[in-house]
Amino acid sequence: MLKQVPVAEYNPFELIRTNSIGAQNVIEASLGTGVRHIIALSTDKAAAPINLYGATKLCSDKLFTAANNIRGARDLRVAVVRYSNVMGGRGSVIPCFLERRDTLVLPITDPRMARFNISLHQGVDRVLWALENVRGGGVFLSKIPSYCIMDLGTAIGPDCEHPVAGVRPRETMHEAMISASDGLNTVDLGRYFAILPMAARYGRRHYCEKSQAEPVVAGFAYNSGANPD
Repeated sequence: MLKQVPVAEYNPFELIRTNSIGAQNVIEASLGTGVRHIIALSTDKAAAPINLYGATKLCSDKLFTAANNIRGARDLRVAVVRYSNVMGGRGSVIPCFLERRDTLVLPITDPRMARFNISLHQGVDRVLWALENVRGGGVFLSKIPSYCIMDLGTAIGPDCEHPVAGVRPRETMHEAMISASDGLNTVDLGRYFAILPMAARYGRRHYCEKSQAEPVVAGFAYNSGANPD
């Protein structure tokens, strides 16, 4: 998977070949080799894409969830797990802040910016849960906390200056995991939300009856800026 937003804007077809066409290659290989489970990893940027990276991952999500429609009699279950920033992972701002705090200057993109955040262990746990529990189809995401970027900068460098660097091109102020449009097909599983496929054989009511889930409230959306946790 390619995930660098600026690289995607500069060389778009490489992202399309890797994230979208590559997803279909995995599906076709799985159909022909007896693979039983596929859990694809998604990103918050696929929820309401404003950049090419998000658009290619949204396409990937659609391909993987729709793979359940063409599995035939195969014992194959395909689902998507969506999560956001992994604490200290590649692309995380935390290592950058830790390296630069001795300079007493930690630039902040925007004091209002908020991000979801999980540990690597939590991310692995969500994938293992999906392998054991999904029946095929849908995008699954757990309820996770978010933080304000200014609070993070203050926690790591309380004595540092925090000049505002500005938001990068195509960067979002808050991370959306479930858009208001997807909220129409979303159910609450307790620790998790599930966005059901639009082309599912059965509707949301049937899914709730079979899975002990509850439909979310009207107008529901899930983003880091309005996250209660």
